[in-house]
Amino acid sequence: MSQVEARPNQCDIGFIGLGVMGKNLALNLADNGYKIAAFDLDHQKIEDAIAQDRQESGEGGRIVGCSSYTELLSKLSVPHLIILSIPAGEIVDDVCHKLIDAGIKADDIVVDTGNSLWSDTVRREKDYRGQFFFFSTAVSGGEIGARFGPSLMPSGDPYAWARIEPVWQAIAAKVDSQSGKAIERFEAGNPVKDGEPCAAYIGPSGSGHYVKMVHNGIEYADMQLICEAYHLMRSGLKMTPQEISEVFFKWNQGALESYLIEISAEVLKQIDNETQLPLVDLILDKAGQKGTGLWTAVSSLEIGSPAPTIAQAVYARSLSTLKQDRVSASHLLQGPEQQSELLRNKEEVIQSLHDALYCSKICAYAQGFQLMQMASDEHEWSLDFANIAKIWRAGCIIRAAFLQSITDAYQRNEDLNNLLLDPFFAEQINVYQTNWRKAIANATLVGIPCGAFSSALAYYDSYRCETLPANLLQAQRDFFGAHTFERVDQPAGKKFHVDWSSKDRPIYPV
Repeated sequence: MSQVEARPNQCDIGFIGLGVMGKNLALNLADNGYKIAAFDLDHQKIEDAIAQDRQESGEGGRIVGCSSYTELLSKLSVPHLIILSIPAGEIVDDVCHKLIDAGIKADDIVVDTGNSLWSDTVRREKDYRGQFFFFSTAVSGGEIGARFGPSLMPSGDPYAWARIEPVWQAIAAKVDSQSGKAIERFEAGNPVKDGEPCAAYIGPSGSGHYVKMVHNGIEYADMQLICEAYHLMRSGLKMTPQEISEVFFKWNQGALESYLIEISAEVLKQIDNETQLPLVDLILDKAGQKGTGLWTAVSSLEIGSPAPTIAQAVYARSLSTLKQDRVSASHLLQGPEQQSELLRNKEEVIQSLHDALYCSKICAYAQGFQLMQMASDEHEWSLDFANIAKIWRAGCIIRAAFLQSITDAYQRNEDLNNLLLDPFFAEQINVYQTNWRKAIANATLVGIPCGAFSSALAYYDSYRCETLPANLLQAQRDFFGAHTFERVDQPAGKKFHVDWSSKDRPIYPV
C-alpha cells in the first residue's frame, strides 16, 4: 500500500483500539498521509482521537470515527488493512471473531500490535488462515515512540508483509545512515522522510513478538543495572538524587549513551511540587511488571540458553513487592558496618560503577541475543541479528549508541555465537573488568544488593571458564540417579556409570 491522498468516503487503514498507544499510532499514520477509520468500544476515545487530529492538523478529517466493526469495514478500501492496538490475551481473538462476523475477507490483513505472547501469535496465524491474514508487529517506544516513530518488529506471511512494509517504514523511527544516530521528531505533522527506518521483517509468524519479548527482557536487565548503580551512589556514597542525576547526564555523553540513562537522569532531578523534595524519594519502592520479562526468563530456561541477568532483574522486581517483609527484616537482620573507605574514594567508586554498568550491559545483551539465536535455530526462523540491532538503534526503549557496535559485530560475523566472542566486545571487557569487580566488591562490603551486576559477572566468568565444576555435579547425579556421565579421555557421547552401591564401585560403559 502506497501513501495516498485522503479521500472523503474511503479510508486506507482500519484502526481498532485508541488507548494511549493506539491513538498515537493512528495519529502517526495520519501524519504520513494515511486516512484512518477508527473504532474503540469506548466512544470517548474515538472523540478524543478525532479532536487531537483536528487540533494538530488544523482541519481534521484524517481520522474518521466508526460505531461498529461493520461500519469500519465499510469505510475501508479493498483489500482491507486493519491494525489492532488492544491488550494481549483473549480480547485479540474476540475482536478477530467480531471482524469475521462483520464480513472480513480472505485477502484482508489484521495486524496485532499488542504485547502478545509469541506462541499465541503462531496459534492465531494458523486458526485464521483462509479467513484473513493474521499478521503481527511488536511495537517498542512507548507513547512518544508510537506518536513520532517507534521501533517495529513485524513477522508473519511474506505476502502480507509486502503490503504492510511501506506503511511501517513510513511511520517508524529513522536513523542517520552515516552516523547510526536517531533522527529525532517531537512535533506533529512533520514526519521524518529520510534515514533508515527502524522497521524490518523479522521472519515467520511469532518471531517478531519473540524478538520483542527478548527486547523487553534486556530492558528489565538494563533498568535493574541502572537502579543498582543508583542504589550504591545513594546509600553507599550518600549522594543526593540531583548529584546522581548529574553523574548520569555525564555518563550519557559516552559509551553508556542510551534512552534509559537519559530518562533516569531526568527522573532524579525532578522535584515534587507539593513537598519540594526529590520525587524519587517519595515513590514507593515496589516495582510492577507486565510479564514480558518473566516470559523471557522462562523461555531461556526452556530452551537452555542462560540469561541470569534477565532472570535476576525479574527476581528483583518480585523482591521489591515484599515491602512489609523487608521493613520487618530491616530491624532484625544485620548487615556489615558501613565502610568509611567507600566515602573517601568517591570518584573511584563512581568510575568503577560506570565500568561495571558498561560490562554488565554487554553481558545482558549477549544473553538476549544468544537466546534469540537458540530460539531461531529451534523454530527455524533464520533471524538476522544485525538487522535486529539496527531497528533497536532508535524508537525503542533500549535504544542506545551501543547498539551500533552490536550491528557491526554481526555484520563482521553473521554466525557469531555470542557477543562476548566478538573482538570489540572482548576487548572492552578485558579493559574494564577490574573496575567491574571492584564495584561489586564495594557493594557487597557495605551490604547493598547488586544481584544484576553479580549475575552478569558470574555469567562472564562462567562463559570464559574452560573447566566448570559440572564434572562433580554430573558425578553426584550419577551417584543418586544413575544419570551416567561422559569422560574426557573417551569419545564424545559415550556414556559411563559407576555402580556406587558395590564395594568395588566398578565403572562400566552404558
